[in-house]
Amino acid sequence: MNVMPMQQQSTVSLPDAHAALRRAAAAERFPALARRLGWLNALEQLIQQNHDALIAAINSDFGQRSSVETRLGELFPSLEELRSARRQLRRWMKPQRRGVSIWFRPARNRVLPQPLGVVGIVVPWNYPLFLALGPLIGALAAGNRVMIKMSEFTPATGQLLAELVARYFEPDLVCVVNGGPELAQAFTRLPFDHLLFTGSTAVGHHVMRAAADNLTPVTLELGGKSPALVARDADFARAAESIVAGKLFNAGQTCVAPDYVLVNAKDRDRLLAMLDAAATRAYPTLANNPDYSNIINQRHYQRLQDWLSEARAAGAEIRQINPAAEDLSGSRKLPLTLVLNCPADCALLREEIFGPILPVVCYDHFDEALDYINARPRPLALYLFDNDPLRIEKTLHQTISGGVCINESVLHVIQHDMPFGGVGASGMGHYHGYEGFLTFSKLKPVFEQSRWSGSWMTRPPYGRTVQWLLRLMMRG
Repeated sequence: MNVMPMQQQSTVSLPDAHAALRRAAAAERFPALARRLGWLNALEQLIQQNHDALIAAINSDFGQRSSVETRLGELFPSLEELRSARRQLRRWMKPQRRGVSIWFRPARNRVLPQPLGVVGIVVPWNYPLFLALGPLIGALAAGNRVMIKMSEFTPATGQLLAELVARYFEPDLVCVVNGGPELAQAFTRLPFDHLLFTGSTAVGHHVMRAAADNLTPVTLELGGKSPALVARDADFARAAESIVAGKLFNAGQTCVAPDYVLVNAKDRDRLLAMLDAAATRAYPTLANNPDYSNIINQRHYQRLQDWLSEARAAGAEIRQINPAAEDLSGSRKLPLTLVLNCPADCALLREEIFGPILPVVCYDHFDEALDYINARPRPLALYLFDNDPLRIEKTLHQTISGGVCINESVLHVIQHDMPFGGVGASGMGHYHGYEGFLTFSKLKPVFEQSRWSGSWMTRPPYGRTVQWLLRLMMRG
């Protein structure tokens, strides 16, 4: 299939598309289980019947994107989450019985998960399929109508997904729009019933301000600097393999990629040697290696080069792992680059890197490493490599992050029964699995009074009966 090289501005009017979704949501306020399962089945057909075209579109947008990474990081987790939602949806939709205080019995309480209405999803460029379909699954399972805004940096994928969604879904159920920053700003100003944004912390501020005008609740999946903390008695070979795998998947363009490594100063050289060896085994060549992905565009490639130049000028040591000593100039491939002795005020230690650059920071005592993490904005992920149960528990209780992997990296994101989300500067709210269903639902509390209610005793005019009853109630 030919994929489009340039982004096309959606011809659909945002207000008109939103109004159509709103009318459809009003006409079907509580879609039945069978309807929602049908939507999920249609989405699975969209993926299964078009996965080659989707892989080709993403590869076109990146210039070189590993097809294995697209399958592992986008197609597989989307299908896994979809199938899990389909299996559990009946239970998720079922009203939950809640307890009733003895003073209000024999009334009954229940909580009814109700669709919110119309959900907006703003998708970034780094995983344009998974970060569109993941929240879409939760929104459809919860019974909502959905509008998706794709990134202008992935025009081929955006255009293809718009065409496929129009083929598999009614336009008043799911709508995909494409365009640049102006369209994105107009999108976030629409009066959605919930808005999910995935992207940078800086843009997240603007999204939240725009949503505030309509009091639109938001889920913000942002980023930040996710640390990999290597303890002294860790399995260093295993740690190096995992850090390299997490860092170089999609060339480091992953919101939960290890952003820097904390290692004891006495172990630094041992870890560096193992990182080098792990990267060499995984990617013995880079230039023509189909497994090694490009930086998305020249702008981001130049940003990474500028940050390396700044660190080098400030006295940092730069080590590039280029096993075959290939000339990568003229391409957007960047080898794993280890940065040592980087000053704290350099961009590489202040900003989310989003590329295959890995600063290595040394500590002398384990508590110093925890203090280093806690002194910075709360990260989206924390990766601890350690075999000491007490130290593991201490780290879990003494740090706050969006998620944690122990002796692994990144894989917590694609666990279909685990919530995913940030905290503080790395985001707010979460989705995936049951938590995604809840995010896109209103949990409506329902109190049902019995005909034998004694509530008449608490109503005015207040006399001796209510005073006597209050003495009993306050006594407990």
